[in-house]
Amino acid sequence: MPKNPKINPKNEKWALFGAELRKYRKKAKMTQNELAEVTQFSRSLLSFTERGERKPGNNLAQRCDDALGANGELLHCWTHITHAASPRWFRDWLDIEPEAHALHAWEPLVVPGLLQTEEYARAVIRGEPGITDKQVEKAVAARMERQKILLRSTPPMLWVILDEGVLHRPIGGEEVMQHQLQYLLEMAERPRIGIQILPLVRGSTTGTSGGFVIAQIPGNPDMVYAESVTRGHVANRPEDVEAVRARYDTIRAEASPRHVSIELIREAERLWA
Repeated sequence: MPKNPKINPKNEKWALFGAELRKYRKKAKMTQNELAEVTQFSRSLLSFTERGERKPGNNLAQRCDDALGANGELLHCWTHITHAASPRWFRDWLDIEPEAHALHAWEPLVVPGLLQTEEYARAVIRGEPGITDKQVEKAVAARMERQKILLRSTPPMLWVILDEGVLHRPIGGEEVMQHQLQYLLEMAERPRIGIQILPLVRGSTTGTSGGFVIAQIPGNPDMVYAESVTRGHVANRPEDVEAVRARYDTIRAEASPRHVSIELIREAERLWA
């Protein structure tokens, strides 16, 4: 393999990670075969990764970082590259979300990002003033990447409460909405995902100022992410977490039980057909 392989512009960000991986491997005086043996990844995968021809996963970045004594630098590089399409203020949350063993979300306006279909996500993201088509596609890809935490062998518990208006707001048109609600029904069948609907007839005003998420992380204080008009806010101050949790508990007490909520989603999905 050449010492300084050319970067393929199509895979430039992964080539940058590959260059960092190669640098730390050589610094540790390890061959690719030796690193493969320690990390339990194949030599060919590591070779592809170093050349920027394969997108590395979080697990590969973590194992290589540990094996090469990179003190978190490789993982930091991977995180920075992976989250590059996301707003700076959201990147802190993108580091927190994968570590959570439980996520409790309230959303009064749209389906949360972790449960969005690609078409629905694209329609939501296009609503950002001044955004270009290229930026839209990068943001959609980043959102789909986030959803992979739900594909783990042991994904986090995800409890979502949606305002009923979310089911009837025409994001992207009839077909997009129908597919989105079908997807919600599919996801609701998973044992570690719970979806509840807050009916409009309740007349609840708690939480109408914006959505939020509470992340429970083993061995750490709970973290919260709250949305605003221009940006989101991540906090772990006990008083902030307690205020958000109080709102969540109030909303959940007024929401319909899961089996009733599923029927509300089914009824709404039929209306979009």
